[in-house]
Amino acid sequence: MRMTTFHEGTVTRRSIDDVLSEARSGLKRLSPQEAYDAQRAGAVLVDVRPQGSREAEGELPGAVVIERTVLEWRLDPACEARLPFASYGLHVVIVCNEGYSSSLAAATLQQLGIHLATDMEGGYRAWKAVGLPTG
Repeated sequence: MRMTTFHEGTVTRRSIDDVLSEARSGLKRLSPQEAYDAQRAGAVLVDVRPQGSREAEGELPGAVVIERTVLEWRLDPACEARLPFASYGLHVVIVCNEGYSSSLAAATLQQLGIHLATDMEGGYRAWKAVGLPTG
């Protein structure tokens, strides 16, 4: 952790790497194959990539698309804007392009009480690289 001193006092500054490491410390991240198997066993795979990325690179068959900007509102069981399947017991696997923003998103969902929220290592690109189905 980096410390920076200003004339008003000491301010702690953290890098995004620090925040990402902290977020991941509470997750049991899944490999692409584990995410695929979890989806087949009933977990909800959520693709948070922007529309442009999905159009350019491909889709994840069976995944629910919820763009990152509205994810928490759609999956928070206590929110009026929630999706019908949102629940505190939801096993949800978040997928982004490369597995970075998905970690932050999954950690935020855990903070909301969705304790089975996690993400997939390497994101969509890792899924595609190991030859799992795409659309």
